[in-house]
Amino acid sequence: MLFSVNIALQRDTVLTLGLAIIVVTGLMGCVPRSENDVVLYCSTDRQFAEPILDAFERREGHPTVARQFDVETSKTLGLATRILEEEKIPRCDVFWSGEILHTIRLQRAGVLESRNWRLPTDWPKAFVASDGTWVALGARARVILVNKKRLPNESDWPRSVAELAASRWKGQCGIAKPLYGTTATHMTTLATLGLEGSFNRDEFEPWLRQVKDSAVVLGGNKQVAVAVSSGELSWGLTDTDDALIELEGGAPVAVVYPDQDPKQAGCLMIPGTVAVVKNGPHRIAAKLLADYLSSAETERRLTLGNAAQFAIWPSNDKSIAKKAADMKTMNVDFEEVAKNWDNTFSLLQKEFP
Repeated sequence: MLFSVNIALQRDTVLTLGLAIIVVTGLMGCVPRSENDVVLYCSTDRQFAEPILDAFERREGHPTVARQFDVETSKTLGLATRILEEEKIPRCDVFWSGEILHTIRLQRAGVLESRNWRLPTDWPKAFVASDGTWVALGARARVILVNKKRLPNESDWPRSVAELAASRWKGQCGIAKPLYGTTATHMTTLATLGLEGSFNRDEFEPWLRQVKDSAVVLGGNKQVAVAVSSGELSWGLTDTDDALIELEGGAPVAVVYPDQDPKQAGCLMIPGTVAVVKNGPHRIAAKLLADYLSSAETERRLTLGNAAQFAIWPSNDKSIAKKAADMKTMNVDFEEVAKNWDNTFSLLQKEFP
């Protein structure tokens, strides 16, 4: 009898201990634990992004960033498409884009996480998502880069993006293939809004066909800037960072901020963006990385270095790229522009296969 009682007590003790272990383990599972890795899809130029990501990793307690960069020939579009394809089993935690349109496409597809970004009270409303799924970081201007040897008289320089379609510039001006990156965003903006002082949205398609006939189409904005710098082209449409590299390298080039007359649309500014992918594999580390990338500190590195970005953070008033007091910029609601992406992209694919 005593033996049976001891067996029963031992059995009860084991069961109690087992339940205790299960409860403790369960409770531990509810406690956020540090994550050693975070996956980033990045379409910001690698030369600018790598030092920032390296600095993030060096900080105590920060995870290692598994980095997936795009290639110049599929700027941003490739990574955005990949995120959409991985929606059921996300592999990406954070998306850091060098432009905004494809981030908004992801927002509209419902694959980004809504969050409270650490922003000052005077943050511009146009540079944060209406539902909190993304925040802007730095901005690049779409500029005309001119070769001063081929066009020595400033009075001859092009002053509007619309001049890409002008017959007098046939074979002398250049544009990046408008299926990717900031050029695709630029074309979608023009297809949606038109270009004030030059053409309305209904006239975009015939204008685009004229651009196809007139301009030399190259692989990317960098290639356009290099072609102008070398004298292969008289001028081209590119981004401020690519233009600055050629300018600081001593090339005989000048930057023109287009469409500045009172009746014209102004220069298009395209911000970069940071977003967290919904249900990503490393949710704790993702928040840490997203806060770091969207910080004033990170933007300061982009505005003071060769990235030559225009600051959005009010505190970053010492950036290399500064808008002149009288510089006119396009007034754009990119969330509205993104609604026109599918139609515009189909048109761009047709005209620039």
